[in-house]
Amino acid sequence: MKIDLHTHTHYSDGHLSPEELVMRAHQMQVDVLAITDHDTTQALVEARTYQHTQKRPLQIISGIEITTRWHGFDIHILGLNFDEQHPSLAARLAEQEQTRVDRAQQMCDKLAKCGIEGVFDEAMKRVGQGQITRAHIAQVLLDRGEVSSFQGAFTRYIGKDKRAYVNAKWIDVKTAIEWIHEAGGVAAIAHPASYDMKAKWLRKLLSDFSGWGGDGMEVTHPNMQSTKKALLAKLAVEYNLKAVVGSDFHFPSRWTELGKRLDISAELTPIWSNWSQIAPLNKELI
Repeated sequence: MKIDLHTHTHYSDGHLSPEELVMRAHQMQVDVLAITDHDTTQALVEARTYQHTQKRPLQIISGIEITTRWHGFDIHILGLNFDEQHPSLAARLAEQEQTRVDRAQQMCDKLAKCGIEGVFDEAMKRVGQGQITRAHIAQVLLDRGEVSSFQGAFTRYIGKDKRAYVNAKWIDVKTAIEWIHEAGGVAAIAHPASYDMKAKWLRKLLSDFSGWGGDGMEVTHPNMQSTKKALLAKLAVEYNLKAVVGSDFHFPSRWTELGKRLDISAELTPIWSNWSQIAPLNKELI
């Protein structure tokens, strides 16, 4: 059974619509899919509505990727298998959305001081009903010819400590865990190997997260080297965190694909091991 618990749609910084993501999941023979857009659950209804028209089974799990702040680092926390209709969740996510809008406006104000005007309005048009991210700003800069590549927008203007970068006032990690738990879900650290921190800081993050009641951590990625997978597996066991598998899919590519190479080692406990809507699975994915 093929499982992917970290994916994005155009409601955040993904390229596909919810319907297109579901179609891609079928093409890639994914059986369990979590849609984890940044700070929003807007894609879930559309994805499930479309799935009802499909013959091939696909279990769509509620998901979200909440942006938090911890000791000066932006840390992404996955919420999985929660009640997206929980009464307080919508109001809390609306606060996160406003934080995103405020930050984007401040970044674009800084870009204007660099002589690049009108970026905010153009970026918001691209967002539509979803969440604005730095990716939208980067795409505007690329399309205007202000940078020569998408990544160049980050290295020159909107990456950390660059001329137009702004630290947002995100919630803390503990609060994100509480939000997810109150909605009946489980909380996991997204892509722990991708944060620009030394090993001692990663260990402190995992220790804090586990101590605050966090449930799991991502332990693999389609292009992750085996040595890094082994290290993350060791850390998951050490800090008593369950295993999450996810591609962090944004669009089809040769490097990142839905459900690709997301196997886990036998000593790990999958975060879905007690999810009632999923039949019991072998610990090693097929």
